Amino acid sequence: MKEKVRFLGLDVHAETIAVAIAEPDGEVRSLGTIANRAESIRKLVKKLGLAEQLKACYEAGPTGYVVYWQLAELGVACEVIAPTLAPMKAGDRVKTDRRDAERLARSYRSGDLTAVWVPDEGSESLRDLVRAREAAKQDQLRARHRLSKFLLRTGQRPATGVKAWTQPYMVWIKQIHFTQVARESTLLDYLHEVEHMAERVKRLEQAIAEAVKLASPEVQEVVAGLQALRGIAQISAVTIVAELGKISRFQSARQLMGYSGMVPSENSSGGRTQRGRITKTGNAHLRRIAGEAAWSYRMRPCVGPALRKRQEGVAEEIKEVAWKAQYRLHKRYMRLGAAGKDQKKIVTAIGRELLGFIWAIGIKAEAAARQRAAA
Repeated sequence: MKEKVRFLGLDVHAETIAVAIAEPDGEVRSLGTIANRAESIRKLVKKLGLAEQLKACYEAGPTGYVVYWQLAELGVACEVIAPTLAPMKAGDRVKTDRRDAERLARSYRSGDLTAVWVPDEGSESLRDLVRAREAAKQDQLRARHRLSKFLLRTGQRPATGVKAWTQPYMVWIKQIHFTQVARESTLLDYLHEVEHMAERVKRLEQAIAEAVKLASPEVQEVVAGLQALRGIAQISAVTIVAELGKISRFQSARQLMGYSGMVPSENSSGGRTQRGRITKTGNAHLRRIAGEAAWSYRMRPCVGPALRKRQEGVAEEIKEVAWKAQYRLHKRYMRLGAAGKDQKKIVTAIGRELLGFIWAIGIKAEAAARQRAAA
């Protein structure tokens, strides 16, 4: 008689993994703690019997998907669980690695856990590169703030009409000199850091452009298609693709909106319906891109030189979706503004609806890439 599936709960940390198993007959027990090493995982699987009769899970965290791939190589079905969606007992005030592993095994067996999407190696490497560029932009902003606030403290002001961080602005900064050696050294250090951050961002953006050229035809098709939208250039398009993977894995635009966390929270009961702020229980990087792009729809619909260049070679049906997005979102932006809505709420609403157009273009672009590959 074929044995039933056994469920493994893994509480994964940088150096250790607490293991628990849920037997088919209802028993849930701890198997102790093993080292977070490939050899230790291999020995555990060998000890438990046939890999085909095991199903493992662990919560998504800073250790990434290494354990997932190690278990997959051993033939063990594994899922990475969304921590915020795992059920917790309200009165449970004792938390240990052993109890966490047992809870995961028990909930996994009962089907109460929600798995996250695990990217393949190509998608994960592209996402790492995009997030490295995002971190570099944040560091660049901090470096600029340090320098600008230092100049403000020392009474230095650029000439009227000179915009911050333009070429004339940088030339003006390099002409500043102080009589105090300590202050001069501070200026040179801040200036060097600003220039270093600018070079770092430029280097990463070039690496992203090269990575797209080496990506699969499907990724290239989606990146090109998304750039037909107003407010979404190459970096934004690559970020969306890196964070979402296959857009067709979302059954509807509404599902994609929920994944971003831009949908309103709700607390309704009986005949009462109450909606609040957006949940933010989703991908923050995708939410940021949608919010930034939404600002451009306050302008009247048009296809400028930069957008026209991005749309070269893009299918007409995708251009039609992009134009429909301009017309619809601008109209809604104006209507919400006329109603006296808060600017941030308007941008959030526009960004959420923009995700629907992103989903539509992604579906069309992926289908076109598959048809081209099959031809």
